[in-house]
Amino acid sequence: MNELQTEINELKQFMVDLKADRAATKAREKAEAWTKYVSLTVVIIAVIAAMATQYSGKYSSQILINQIKASDQWSFYEAKSIKQHLDEAALPGLLAAPNAATPEMQKTIHQLTADLARFDKEKADIKTQAETFEKKRDVATVRGKHMGLAVTIFTVAIAIASICLVTKKKPLWFAAMIMAAFAIFKMVAAWTI
Repeated sequence: MNELQTEINELKQFMVDLKADRAATKAREKAEAWTKYVSLTVVIIAVIAAMATQYSGKYSSQILINQIKASDQWSFYEAKSIKQHLDEAALPGLLAAPNAATPEMQKTIHQLTADLARFDKEKADIKTQAETFEKKRDVATVRGKHMGLAVTIFTVAIAIASICLVTKKKPLWFAAMIMAAFAIFKMVAAWTI
């Protein structure tokens, strides 16, 4: 009977230990319930960071495209200038030519004079287009800088939140959320410029 009583006592002690272990596990889970929110925060920050990365790439593309378009316009402007200078250099020679009074030569002189008048307007239009592309490039540059900084801050925020999960230090989570909020501010700043 002593052995049976010993077995029962061991079984009772096992039950007490099991209940205590279960209570400790529940208490630990309850104390660490906030880590679920940290994980959710990391996912949300990662999604927003992915969006910021896409916008950053978009602005980089806009910078390149508008720079190329501006360069093309400035090349076109230079071509018009060269043609204008050639025509300006040729006109005095045509006017001084011995056959300047012939109808064929008068037609050529008239065409050259009309071309010279047209070149100034065309160059002004081309210059306006080139400057418009340069302004678009400059805006995309500023937006890209803001968005690039946002991506960097989001990356650091994700790293800090991840460290928070490993170390179970709540202040790191708050720091990560503050950084993510600042990165969102930079994204909004990029869109409102």
